[in-house]
Amino acid sequence: MKEQLQRLLQNRVDGSVADHNESGCAKIEKKKEQCSTRSAEIIKTNGTGRLKTKQEDGYYTIFHYDVHMQYLIKQKSLIYMEEEIEHRRAVFYQDQLIEDEEMDYPVDEENPFPVMEEDVEYRSSYQYDRLKAAQYAEKWWNSYNPAYKKFEVDCTNFISQCLRAGGAPMRGYPGRGKGWWMQNSNWSYSWAVANSLRWYLSSSSSGLRAKKVGDPQELDIGDVICYDFQGDGRYDHNTIVTGKDANGMPLVNAHTYNSRMRYWAYEDSSAYTPNIQYSFFKVMDDR
Repeated sequence: MKEQLQRLLQNRVDGSVADHNESGCAKIEKKKEQCSTRSAEIIKTNGTGRLKTKQEDGYYTIFHYDVHMQYLIKQKSLIYMEEEIEHRRAVFYQDQLIEDEEMDYPVDEENPFPVMEEDVEYRSSYQYDRLKAAQYAEKWWNSYNPAYKKFEVDCTNFISQCLRAGGAPMRGYPGRGKGWWMQNSNWSYSWAVANSLRWYLSSSSSGLRAKKVGDPQELDIGDVICYDFQGDGRYDHNTIVTGKDANGMPLVNAHTYNSRMRYWAYEDSSAYTPNIQYSFFKVMDDR
């Protein structure tokens, strides 16, 4: 089993076996191309694997495993580490690898349910603590706070937790279609659904509020980027800004495809299409 996992990991690092979407080599090449457009280069790549589950079915062996990829990037005088997690499924037939594909979401080993002790209540004013929001995003980018429910598609739940850590007040309980909140075994759509959070940020006039801007360079640490990969008006993904590159462009953290200090444009993502649309939101203080 150890040898099989090592083979799977090597496939992702050197791209020796293509999957249904793209090989590991092709993915790294796409990331290199993206870097070159902003005068950056990948100076070192590293990958480590972790087996999640193993199933035997006759002559077939099915693995679910995670690959933790690290990219050391140099851009002008700035050197930083970008990280991401791939959730993958591989099938061996009599020790022969026949399929290795990326999954849309991780296989759950456990799924703790939230027990929120605080009441959901609206505060008339607050000051958003961007540093605390970013610190939360750094702490939990590749793990899950047991105080909150873990979703299969966890990107928006994670961003909501980051915003909450920055002091953004919940409001609207118990109406799931109103406000932005999580309590006990329930939550608003805006807390956990990508498109709903995007609509909430664009329309909220009290509590958690944000201003839509036209240029990602206007964003600061703790701000939010929303992604409509297909360009069909329904947003699929959200990230939070945790840093800036040497050109002043955002680097982001995210869940589902767990990522840290990833370049904001997601052009190296398997979900990327030429029709992609972005919404950039600056979180506002409410005084």
